Amino acid sequence: MLENFWFNVQYGIHHVLDIKAYDHVLFLIVLTVPYLFKDWKRVLLLVTMFTLGHSLSLVLAVYGVVTVKATLVEFLIPITILIVALFNVFTSGKGAQKEKIGVLFLSTLFFGLIHGLGFAREFKMLLGDSDSKLMLLLEFAVGIELAQIIIVFAVLLLGYIMQTIFRFNKRDWILVISAIVVGLVIPMILNSPFLT
Repeated sequence: MLENFWFNVQYGIHHVLDIKAYDHVLFLIVLTVPYLFKDWKRVLLLVTMFTLGHSLSLVLAVYGVVTVKATLVEFLIPITILIVALFNVFTSGKGAQKEKIGVLFLSTLFFGLIHGLGFAREFKMLLGDSDSKLMLLLEFAVGIELAQIIIVFAVLLLGYIMQTIFRFNKRDWILVISAIVVGLVIPMILNSPFLT
């Protein structure tokens, strides 16, 4: 029982930290880069909203409530990353990270739904004929949340080092990281099978 739990948690961790599927990491980077350690509650809430959306879409897909073409989902995932990165570029240094819970949180939940659909097919294979789909999903979600916290901590730590030790301006830090991510996702969008 404990072995199965740990296997599913690890599966969730590996899903996020898989170097071949770095879109999840890119999304978390652009989601976190505007924040500092003192904003940890807000960042944790954002990341949890993303996990919630991710898990909800997995439930809907696993139980056959929602089916979306894989090519469309693979196209939409880099679009969500691009939107958040561009949001950072246009709002860097303007205190957007202090706005009330609203558009940013709801859009993060929605983007989580899209990212979850991207993993639905693989997750269905993991389930096989299992009777405890919901339990597997919860264990998997715990792994996802742990991996996301690791990435978020790394981004916050790197931001702290760059802004305090190397005296990198916060606005410039957000712009540079977001611009790099934009540069990485544009080819993902252009090379999407959905467009061919």
